[in-house]
Amino acid sequence: MSARFIKAPLLGVVLAATLMAQTPPAVPQGTKLGPVTMSGSFRSRLESWDWFQGDADNAYAYSGSLLRLSFSQKVSTVVDWQLELALPLLLGLPDGAVAPGAQGQLGLGANYFLANDRSRNAAGLFIKQSFVRFKRSRGNAAHSLRLGRMEFVDGTEVVPKNSTLAAVKRDRVAHRLIGNFAFSHVQRSFDGVHYSYDRPTTNITLLGARPTRGVFQVDGWGELDVAVFYGALTHELKWKKSAGELRVFGLMYDDWRSVLKTDNRPLAARRADTRNITITMFGGHYIHTFDTAAGQFDALFWAALQTGTWGVLGHRASAISVEAGYQPPALPALRPWIRAGFHHGTGDGNPDDGTHNTFFQVLPTGRWLARFPFYNLMNNQDAYAQLILRPHAKVLLRSEAHALRLADRNDLWYQGGGAFQPWTFGYVGRPGGGNRGLANVFDLSADFQISSQCSVVGYFAKALGKGVPASIYPNGKNASLGFLEITYRF
Repeated sequence: MSARFIKAPLLGVVLAATLMAQTPPAVPQGTKLGPVTMSGSFRSRLESWDWFQGDADNAYAYSGSLLRLSFSQKVSTVVDWQLELALPLLLGLPDGAVAPGAQGQLGLGANYFLANDRSRNAAGLFIKQSFVRFKRSRGNAAHSLRLGRMEFVDGTEVVPKNSTLAAVKRDRVAHRLIGNFAFSHVQRSFDGVHYSYDRPTTNITLLGARPTRGVFQVDGWGELDVAVFYGALTHELKWKKSAGELRVFGLMYDDWRSVLKTDNRPLAARRADTRNITITMFGGHYIHTFDTAAGQFDALFWAALQTGTWGVLGHRASAISVEAGYQPPALPALRPWIRAGFHHGTGDGNPDDGTHNTFFQVLPTGRWLARFPFYNLMNNQDAYAQLILRPHAKVLLRSEAHALRLADRNDLWYQGGGAFQPWTFGYVGRPGGGNRGLANVFDLSADFQISSQCSVVGYFAKALGKGVPASIYPNGKNASLGFLEITYRF
């Protein structure tokens, strides 16, 4: 880890350490202000980046914090509301981490710097959520309707009763296509309507919304000229020694911003293309877990097909993920969980054939499936293995290894997590120079639940670059990321 990690602005860490020292043992229930409940959270993270070495500052550190303050009230058995404010604070952003040409922005510190008018320090106050919810129950069915500004994450419509299913779904299904970009210091919300119909084993969810600004820029007030429509049917299955969950979904995405698209066409062709991106997607997942005398096994299948238009081009793309896990009865003091899987998101092999074939990830939470976020699920092949150890109820150790390469050598190396400003596309793409090999990545994280209110996370990752980054960053094809994060809830 770079020595600059130590020399970075320490205000966020000092504040976080002070909060941890004052942490009371009680479970946070919020504070009553008459009929209104006040609650919130404070998260602070110190990040150290050592990006692939280019013609700019690739090694730097900065801190980011996010204060969320919520006011809510249950007006009656059928009506409640919530108003939440957010205050992001960025300190010590790198002002020299942007290189010319394909090298571009060297890590997320450069993203924050450019998104906030090239300021090294930035802060903003905005409404994160503001909605009213109407609920009604009849027999064993429940209806819920939210109107206003809210957070939404695909794949979280139902929390399975089985703990293994719930963990797999939380870590490997949710946030793939629509998310709140929880890793960033600003995050994302949606303005719209969200309907949910619940029965004991079945859920129907509908969403029509526009994403807000934010993610990297501290101004999260405005909307974007982007709309997303989503519908899903989720059904739980249970047997004596096994359980499963099936979800099928449909998604429509419309982007009518006048912004330069990121794809593998020549710059002149992209500049001339001002038409909308309109994509329709159908997909689903199935998760299954079963117990045997040899231990507990789990499996995941996720797939999506896309059609529509990418500006003047037709759009045809797909993605598939297959994963499996095993929890052996041996080493009960560590409770090991071993998982492995493979993901394939299609790329575009010919920029001149009139069809765009790169899988489009829409509006996900960046870093959810790419813990070192220098890649995403677009034009990507990812063979990965994971080891989880749970030596204590309040300690979780997790290590992953990824072998990454481009799905198509004629397409780009994509990064990003979707629209967040009116004037930037939200995804960047770098040419691979005819190569497919991206990197081998190894990481380790440690999560500590200090108390019911306070948690601490430490993370470090190393990427051993291959042909793609070597062709762009001849001075150094390897990269690393480390951070220390603390969250306090009240």
